[in-house]
Amino acid sequence: MISTFPLMALALIAYNGLMFGLVGTGTQWQDEIFSLPMVSGVSWTMTIGDLMLTFGMILLFFEILKSTRIGKLSIIDHLLSTIVLLVFLVEFLLVQGAATSVFFLLMLMTLVDVMAGFSVSIRSATRDVDLGGGL
Repeated sequence: MISTFPLMALALIAYNGLMFGLVGTGTQWQDEIFSLPMVSGVSWTMTIGDLMLTFGMILLFFEILKSTRIGKLSIIDHLLSTIVLLVFLVEFLLVQGAATSVFFLLMLMTLVDVMAGFSVSIRSATRDVDLGGGL
């Protein structure tokens, strides 16, 4: 049953935890976490928002891997992922702290997760259908 938990919900929980935690400290999504000097002479910086998006992309990768499973639990997984997408959408529209590009991109990743899950399920279901036209 743990395998049906929508991983993108972890990104939503992490964002909300950081958003409500960052509001009181004066920290912003653009604040630098670290900086690395590159061979080209410029510095590459990682911000809090960049780290959050990286976390979301890693979760999206595992969600897409999960969507390739076939079985009854995959339907529950798709349903829960759709609910997470709806929570993202409602929060994006109604919560002031969620009206950021970081949140929007996390929501977009969740949309890709839902679309990939349903697409893979439909594609695998059409392979299981036997039309009876073969010899």
